[in-house]
Amino acid sequence: NLWGVHLSRSLLFFSFQTFEKLLIANRGEIACRVIKTCKKMGIKTVAIHSDVDANAVHVKMADEAVCVGPAPTSKSYLNMDAIMEVIKKTRAQAVSLNESICCSYVSSLSLQAAEGVTFIGPDTHAIQAMGDKIESKLLAKNAKVNTIPGFDGVVKDADEAVRIAREIGYPVMIKASAGGGGKGMRIAWDDEETREGFRFSSQEAASSFGDDRLLIEKFIDNPRHIEIQVLADKHGNALWLNERECSIQRRNQKVVEEAPSTFLDPETRRAMGEQAVALAKAVKYSSAGTVEFLVDSSKNFYFLEMNTRLQVEHPVTECITGLDLVQEMIRVAKGYPLRHKQADIPINGWAVECRVYAEDPYKSFGLPSIGKLSQYQEPLHVPSVRVDSGIQQGSDISIYYDPMISKLITYGSNRAEALKRMEEALDNYVIRGVTHNISLLREVIIHPRFVRGDISTKFLPEVYPDGFKGHKLTDLERRELLATAASLYVAEQLRSQRFLGTPRIPIAKSKRSSWELSVHLGDGIYPVAVSKDGSSFSVEVDGMKLNVTSEWNLASPLLSVTIDGTQRTIQRLSRNASGSTSIQFLGTVYKLQILTKVAAELSKYMPEKAAEDTSSILRSPMPGAVVAVSVKPGDMVSEGQEICVIEAMKMQNSMIAAKTGKV
Repeated sequence: NLWGVHLSRSLLFFSFQTFEKLLIANRGEIACRVIKTCKKMGIKTVAIHSDVDANAVHVKMADEAVCVGPAPTSKSYLNMDAIMEVIKKTRAQAVSLNESICCSYVSSLSLQAAEGVTFIGPDTHAIQAMGDKIESKLLAKNAKVNTIPGFDGVVKDADEAVRIAREIGYPVMIKASAGGGGKGMRIAWDDEETREGFRFSSQEAASSFGDDRLLIEKFIDNPRHIEIQVLADKHGNALWLNERECSIQRRNQKVVEEAPSTFLDPETRRAMGEQAVALAKAVKYSSAGTVEFLVDSSKNFYFLEMNTRLQVEHPVTECITGLDLVQEMIRVAKGYPLRHKQADIPINGWAVECRVYAEDPYKSFGLPSIGKLSQYQEPLHVPSVRVDSGIQQGSDISIYYDPMISKLITYGSNRAEALKRMEEALDNYVIRGVTHNISLLREVIIHPRFVRGDISTKFLPEVYPDGFKGHKLTDLERRELLATAASLYVAEQLRSQRFLGTPRIPIAKSKRSSWELSVHLGDGIYPVAVSKDGSSFSVEVDGMKLNVTSEWNLASPLLSVTIDGTQRTIQRLSRNASGSTSIQFLGTVYKLQILTKVAAELSKYMPEKAAEDTSSILRSPMPGAVVAVSVKPGDMVSEGQEICVIEAMKMQNSMIAAKTGKV
């Protein structure tokens, strides 16, 4: 139980005077996370939700719930007027807001007008200073924090962006001043990419944050992304709670995080921590916050930004320090001083977090997927596993919000143990109804480069230069998969002959004990011979015999199989009468067709369906909203020309023509 470490310590302090009711102006896993701590502290909670989130998990967990508008975030979760009405109606004493609302709060000062309402987070001036990347960079310089070379003002238009980029020197990073989470960020290597980056970044920034201001700075090629967790109170005390390694990213969004980092030595860790605390004190910061740095191969580090919120990846810090960061934020907001000194902050063990997304990892390392979770089972039976989620079986993943399903965290006494548990947890995670990225996550954590800590923010494109293709089976693994699939097929045939544990036909002939099958996997067709021996099967593949043992509970979504002494957890996702089946094996889903020898010989007479010619069609690779169309009927377009722009989960994507032709 990864909560036990810090809760056993923290329960001693739950008797302090605190708030009676707290409103959570957020959704998903982070709202559920706040509610969990509030329940343990005896604080009643109020959830807000959009109309499409009426049955969401955070709504069910809260003591009260109020609808604040339709699905778009600008009309619901970012609707400050509606949120203020809910605060008054429910008489909440405190409010926990997401960062985008914090910016709205700062501009309107609405909460200050609401007498008696406390914000769980830093003061207004700190949010304003750190929420603006331009101002935060200037403040960091003044606080003697290492910063990246760049332009400190606001970029007015695309022409000025090009001029500034040339002065700084390519490559450059274009990013939203009020941004975060990878939104409104583009890397440009030349003038054309700078113009395009300015356009898309400003549009994404306006859509996500209501602020289209941009800044430009030098892009540090091949760095690590390492951040420091800070905690400060209203009495001038501030601590750094060690680092988090966040270098595994796609489209500037984190995918795998861990604490501590394999890269930092004690001296660099202390220097980064002290600079993070210096910045927090410079802006009179009072709450939990994160100071993000880029670190080069020589361990030079540069300030990137400060996030004035509880980060998605905060659980790994909780695991190695034993602190409940939500509880600490509530205590600070109530005015209590910090209970710990810097010397009290430990690094106990190792924690790894994988962000499980409803995404297709085979498309640009993860393009959004939507759908209903028809089956959902978290791997909480695996030791030292924590799952922070805001969904359940039957939940909808829609185009309106972030496609995150959960944060999967594992803990170990060392890194190898934490990674081994993560591998097991990913194999035991059941998600049906939407495409997910478990195959990518599993491949990352077992990759030799990741295991030895040789990573950077370019890890994914360097390891998979042609895109992610799933797990590449070794010859032994291929034989294991073929043997398992064939055994499953035979177990299914045997089960279909029985009814309530007895043969369907009492006068049926004696059971078969051997089967000759043909298994189609990828580009190969493999003859497989199966013979039954009790609850085990002896399977011959490629002239080699494998012993496959299992309980063969075919109704279970998870199947534990032992192949020649090696235990594997597999999932059979689908099957049909034609022998086609899909099996999740080593994280990747493989499609196979299993036929008897006779059926395989006859299958050559079956006509094959011709593949659809899609060369003249532009089909969106993801669900989303069309926000711009750049052509009209009759236009001549060339290969690579932009046709339209699709916005999915607040990210804008340019759709281009695959060939030259007429619209």
